[in-house]
Amino acid sequence: MLIFDQLKKDDPQLRFLAVMVFGGLVILFAGLWWVQVVSSTYYQDKLETQSLRSVRIPAVRGNILDREGRSLAENRPSYNINLYLEDLSSKFQATYSAALTNVKKGLAFQIAEQEKKLHRKLTVPERKQFAVTSKITGELQRQTRYEVSSRIVGELGTRLQEDIPLDPQDFQKRYDKARALPMIVLTNLNSTQVARFEEQSTHTPGMDLDIQSLRYYPNNTVAAHLLGYLVRNNKSGDGELADYNYRLADYIGLAGVEGLLDKELRGVAGAKSVLVNNLGYRQGESIYSPAEPGQNVVLTIDLDIQKAAEAALQSATADPRGAIVVMDVQTGDILALATAPTYNPNHFVQHPPPEIWAKEMDRWNDKDLELQINHALQGGYAPGSIFKIVVGLAALEIGVLNPKEKIYSPGYYPMPGRKPIGDTAGSGDFDFDRALAKSSNFYFITQGLKPGVLPKMVAIGQRLHFGERTRILPGQESRGYFPDQQSIATASWRPGSTANLSIGQEKISVTPLQIAVMISAIANGGKVLWPRLVSRIEPYGSDFPSQTFPAGQVRDMLGVSQRSLRVVHEAMKADVESPEGTGHAAAVPGMTIAGKTGTAEVEKNGRIDKTAKITWFASFAPYENPRYAVIAMVDGGGASGGLTCAPIAHKVYLALQQREQHLDRKALPKLETLAQAQ
Repeated sequence: MLIFDQLKKDDPQLRFLAVMVFGGLVILFAGLWWVQVVSSTYYQDKLETQSLRSVRIPAVRGNILDREGRSLAENRPSYNINLYLEDLSSKFQATYSAALTNVKKGLAFQIAEQEKKLHRKLTVPERKQFAVTSKITGELQRQTRYEVSSRIVGELGTRLQEDIPLDPQDFQKRYDKARALPMIVLTNLNSTQVARFEEQSTHTPGMDLDIQSLRYYPNNTVAAHLLGYLVRNNKSGDGELADYNYRLADYIGLAGVEGLLDKELRGVAGAKSVLVNNLGYRQGESIYSPAEPGQNVVLTIDLDIQKAAEAALQSATADPRGAIVVMDVQTGDILALATAPTYNPNHFVQHPPPEIWAKEMDRWNDKDLELQINHALQGGYAPGSIFKIVVGLAALEIGVLNPKEKIYSPGYYPMPGRKPIGDTAGSGDFDFDRALAKSSNFYFITQGLKPGVLPKMVAIGQRLHFGERTRILPGQESRGYFPDQQSIATASWRPGSTANLSIGQEKISVTPLQIAVMISAIANGGKVLWPRLVSRIEPYGSDFPSQTFPAGQVRDMLGVSQRSLRVVHEAMKADVESPEGTGHAAAVPGMTIAGKTGTAEVEKNGRIDKTAKITWFASFAPYENPRYAVIAMVDGGGASGGLTCAPIAHKVYLALQQREQHLDRKALPKLETLAQAQ
């Protein structure tokens, strides 16, 4: 009542303000009445013809880096041209209407011709065969939509000087199932094509330039088996929604680090909602769950050493099949893990031209080439003469081998009742150093057959965990085979089995990585290490700490004396340093290398295949302060460990020598700074 009393006063300003407020209330109530009463049917119909569609947005995949932070697998922008079908809806309708008019005119002409021929009007049932049915209109709509789209895509191809095919079946499938999403018509544009498109974008209705994150391996085939590859997979990961109406293209890692750490690298997908009208066209969209980028994975690999190892392996034979492993003997870090033949993981994400892709797939599916096998981790190989190191250690440990004692070899080992075992070392007197350097079969078979050596040999092999996986890439590694104490005590185990085992030819299969672990244990004083491939995982952003995997994890102890190891070290050095040593081709000026060659024969169809030898060179350096173990293996095509694999190791050691010099140069400023501070 107080308000009305005030209004009764003769106050023009107050009356004007009251009129304005009252007028505003009238307008507000009128608007509410119009929306809720008069237009309610319109908005209800609009809601019924619109709906929301959920879309899964893939996350940006994390990078894979080498120990120095150099990229092994990264993401690069891919420039794509998308076609938005909703922008062409008016063109679809106009073209369809014109086509429908022509169809009706054609049918009317056919009716007139038929009536002229019959000299009478057609009856209603007769006219039905000339009617425009839903089947005709549906097919006409499909045809006109494709004609409009293909014409626009063709014009784009002309301007970009690129042949852009538009498959009718693929187009119709996309229109039927996901017309609310942009349709990619051209991917991975180069800079010239991007410039041409932007210059003439006004002439490309319904098209837009889109930037997509695409997996890229900057070194192409380098470390391909180690890194793995990606394949299309749009399924939801852990912690994500399971149901989406649409899913944008995403990938999942297979094999290698991409497969092992796919969850960490893949990140968490995001989601957006798309408002779709009754025709299936997009009306608007909003992101309600942004994607979380994947984490970076830092490996122990040294990119320079990896490249050098792969180049050295490719130089071994015309079509090499084998592996190189470079391991830090003190920490267990894998500095290089090369295998051949190899492939380009980029091709699985962005297909190359058809002729290159077809050739790649022929190689991939050819079992003889074994393109899918990582020879450093998979498959089992006879170690040949490199196993003589274990035989020598066993004989030294039980005291039946005098390193200085010379044993005469006739150049073969006689086997009662069977063919003698040949010996490429030839005849003559051999002490331990000369026997290991020239790889005398007679000498080591003699040692292996001495009482007590076989059980000790097996015990050392078990401490090295032969026949077990190293767990460096779980699910992607062979365990090999090695006898246990029970198997050598059975009646089926004969002296011939011991003789062949003593030269690494029977009852044993290993991987190059297992041999790297063995050589590292011999070089570092007896520590059998877990090999380490992943150094740390770095979360996206700085709010979370990195997950670090410690180096130098000891799995077991070799259990032999330092005296025995020194004797073996000296003999391995002689194998490289001595001119008559089988590993002399590995020698590098300025770096003392200790090594052992191996050549294992392969039996096929009951006969020795001389063209399918497995050749080895196992080594460590520097001799005075061991740091690196280098293992080279070639499966088939090699002449011998000394002629085929020792030269490979020579090239790898040259790269390691350069690495040492580089590390010394990096350490020098730090030492000078420390000296100045003191």
